Amino acid sequence: MIPRRASRKLKIGNVTVGGNASIAVQSMTKTDTRDVNATVNQVKELQECGCEIVRIAVPDKQAAESIPVIKKNTSLPIIADIHFDYRLALASLQAGVDGIRLNPGNIHDRKQIAKVVSTAKEREIPIRIGVNAGSLPPNFEPELPLAQRM
Repeated sequence: MIPRRASRKLKIGNVTVGGNASIAVQSMTKTDTRDVNATVNQVKELQECGCEIVRIAVPDKQAAESIPVIKKNTSLPIIADIHFDYRLALASLQAGVDGIRLNPGNIHDRKQIAKVVSTAKEREIPIRIGVNAGSLPPNFEPELPLAQRM
């Protein structure tokens, strides 16, 4: 077995991750989050498959406003996947999300990030920084393989 790196234990909703906790299965919905029924159904399908944490896209205010209804109709912790607009992270926190995933490639203003961090800290909500190829400028160290650039 590959040894795991040391990490702090934390809670995402009712699921403990990190430290010596068991590895939790996480997935992301493919639905339009504003379509609450489709999203709730997909969360339930993921749960039936063994998923323990679900990430949902929050591309706009209406999606953030859907979070309380989604949470009311599901039992898994919900993580809001945020791109471009820090205010969507704030709205998701206000709506009761269990975690936030931020992409540093498209939210860079330190004051905006500080506001999200402060609000999440007040609510004891974890933030995951998720980097992917879309986070990188097209000419960022092109001579290196993609995994090393990230």
